[in-house]
Amino acid sequence: MQLIDNYNFAGKKAIVRVDFNVPLHKETMEVTDSTRIKGALPTINKILKDGGSAILMSHLGRPDGKVNPKYSLKFILSKLSENLPGVEIKFVEDCMKADQAVAELKPGQVILLENLRFYEEEEGKPALPKETPEDVLKAAKAEVKAKQPAFVAKLASYADVYVNDAFGTAHRAHSSTALIADKFTDANKMFGFLINGELKSMDTVLQSADKPKTAIMGGAKVSDKIQIISRLLPTIDNLIIGGGMTYTFIKAQGGEIGNSLCETDKLDLALDILKKAKEHNVNVYIPTDAVNADKFDANAATNTSKTDATPNGWMGLDIGPETIAKFTEVIKNSKIVLWNGPMGVFEFDKFATGTTAVAKALAEATANGAFTLIGGGDSVAAINKNKLADKVSYVSTGGGAMLEYMEGKELPGIKAIRK
Repeated sequence: MQLIDNYNFAGKKAIVRVDFNVPLHKETMEVTDSTRIKGALPTINKILKDGGSAILMSHLGRPDGKVNPKYSLKFILSKLSENLPGVEIKFVEDCMKADQAVAELKPGQVILLENLRFYEEEEGKPALPKETPEDVLKAAKAEVKAKQPAFVAKLASYADVYVNDAFGTAHRAHSSTALIADKFTDANKMFGFLINGELKSMDTVLQSADKPKTAIMGGAKVSDKIQIISRLLPTIDNLIIGGGMTYTFIKAQGGEIGNSLCETDKLDLALDILKKAKEHNVNVYIPTDAVNADKFDANAATNTSKTDATPNGWMGLDIGPETIAKFTEVIKNSKIVLWNGPMGVFEFDKFATGTTAVAKALAEATANGAFTLIGGGDSVAAINKNKLADKVSYVSTGGGAMLEYMEGKELPGIKAIRK
């Protein structure tokens, strides 16, 4: 497999799949978080520094195969320019009509193509409403699939080399992530620095022999995390549970949970996880106390109770001080830590204490030599909210892709280059 570190882009035109699916201000349409743009910079700068040129392609939002001005990548041009000072960037308003711009492209210059998802062929699905009759939908899908090869060939024709640096879409079998790679020889297709970093970080968590190894699983539902928990159990020493899924475990063990979130149809699943953890000698830490609310509201009244004795009419929205102390101790004594999912409703300041404490404990563990990987939108948001992104080992840019990779699933965008 070709490595970007060893490749010389001098005189080459590289088409790079980046992930510029960034949040925009609803009124000004300005980029409100440039994390993903900054994540692509090392790859772009390597190409330009070598004396090559870069053709950047991405999606933005869900235009569903139709041109929709509010999802135009032109809105990120100023932020991209800001992050590539002195670099000439040309914007092409139709990703299928870039021939002239590509022909005129000089070393050191960049082209940004318009949103790939303005074409049905990118995702391989027709731009039809969900209520479309099955026979019509089936015919439309076949038509889109028949048009995909030409779409892919056109994108590939722009460049000498293909670089995939969009980890956030690597789990999708889309034209620009999985199909286009086949148009380039093994010597002329590769991952960018971002994907390489993602894979290295996840493999460290999965394969490192360093101990203790801890997985922190938060969020609302046990069902969302069952596959990754099952994959990790044979390799970890500690499993920390937090967030809404706490109460499925508590109720499964006979506790009183008041109005707390609970997947009542997953009680047996929770007990099975605890059984398997015991079989693998994994220490499971479930919150023992919580901050409760009388309603799901930022200004709700609060009290603190044991998680298995939640008062009637109240719901647990954050972990309590006793739990924070225990979780902090476990994290700080770990050598490898994966964090996916918040400890509570951290969007509300009243219920952000537990998530913030975990974020700070991860930063302290990192400073003490631990490898810490943070993944999943809410966990990343919590790390960024506390300005600790540079205090942990790695912050993943791909929530769904990270989960699927760590669950052991084959990601189409990764397979297309690794095979």
